[in-house]
Amino acid sequence: MTDFHTVKISDPGIEATDLRFITVKSKALKRRADVTVFLPPHLSESDASGKLPLVILLHGVYGSHWDWSFKGRAHLTALDMIEQGEIGPTVIAMPSDSLWGDGSGYLELTFGNVEDWVVNEVPHCCLHLPELSQGFTSLYIAGLSMGGYGALRLGAKFCQRFSGISGHSSATDFKALDDFVEDPLDPHRINSLEDADVFYWINKHRSDLPPLRFDCGIDDPLIDGNRKLHAKLEEAGIEHQYQEFPGAHEWPYWTEHLRETLLFFDRIEKTK
Repeated sequence: MTDFHTVKISDPGIEATDLRFITVKSKALKRRADVTVFLPPHLSESDASGKLPLVILLHGVYGSHWDWSFKGRAHLTALDMIEQGEIGPTVIAMPSDSLWGDGSGYLELTFGNVEDWVVNEVPHCCLHLPELSQGFTSLYIAGLSMGGYGALRLGAKFCQRFSGISGHSSATDFKALDDFVEDPLDPHRINSLEDADVFYWINKHRSDLPPLRFDCGIDDPLIDGNRKLHAKLEEAGIEHQYQEFPGAHEWPYWTEHLRETLLFFDRIEKTK
């Protein structure tokens, strides 16, 4: 058997209810890329005049576009919350991050721009689904671990694009990714250390920042970084929500606390 650095296999028995799968040739990445999309039930092309919010949900290191659905059951969580009336109908786009090495950090790479892929191309490729051809009411961004880093950083850097930001067990500092990846991070084209810094973008765009939340498990190795970011935001007087829950850096934690993100975004949406 071939020996791989990491192997991720989807969980058996997970329903693919209301999921669509998209593969596009990305101009930003200069290669093919994948997106798994959750569409609320009973949404048809005839319903397209009623626009819905779109949540971009980013995976962590070693992962791909199917992680949040077939490991984290994100579509089943959203479906249950919609059917129980906890949140309104919501579309969730779960893109791959370019599949470079163990993880791209959702930064620019030498071969392509992962930022542009996530922020601009992912929403655009969703419009190719007939049910979503009329666009979206709002755009939100969230993620776990490396995806939490991507969500916090991209949500703040491109704050004019997003109505809300959420991170779970986030790598709050660029260098924190070194503890998870085998590949050197040299291929990242970082204009400066400031450009890769989460707090820099949050502080720079503090007057235009959309509502922001993040959480972390108390047994998570990234808890110290999350606490430091929370302290820096408090010291700077930047409004945000930070929560700690029992749990570690693992799927049971993210599966459970995705609910906080979806409720947070739904509250924002209902105030519009």
